[in-house]
Amino acid sequence: MNEGPLGLKSVLVGSLPGSLIVNGELTRYTVEAVFTRRAKTAEVTQIMAESTRERLAREGYPDAYLQVSDRRLLIHETNLEELRDGLATVIAETLAEIAAGVLRDERLAILAAELNDERELQRAKAVLALAESIDFSLPSSYKPQSASSDEHAPQSAEA
Repeated sequence: MNEGPLGLKSVLVGSLPGSLIVNGELTRYTVEAVFTRRAKTAEVTQIMAESTRERLAREGYPDAYLQVSDRRLLIHETNLEELRDGLATVIAETLAEIAAGVLRDERLAILAAELNDERELQRAKAVLALAESIDFSLPSSYKPQSASSDEHAPQSAEA
């Protein structure tokens, strides 16, 4: 399902404006592309983050921004020529870096959980060992106290 790198397969040609290449103008519109797999929640968050939009601007695409819709990436305020001439590469690199970062974070979280589980196991073993070390048997030197002490003698009901 969410295995393998996150990338894009192709542009959804059917979603493009019908007036393309008719009048020769390079207008801006939304281009839809199909992901290679379903994006994870953390990936979607990062794809649509302001930091991604800022990266696109730094790379020379100040108007473009990304949005995820199910298994599609919506590339807003661009055109096919801009994608062909470099924006597609910037997006591919961005997606690869986001996916690698999310995978790294997931692996770190698993390692942290395993480490925490190991610590908890060691703590539980120490508690068990301590509890098992408690001995409620009477020592061999034990001598019962004499029952002659009035302080400890039970009171009779007749008094």
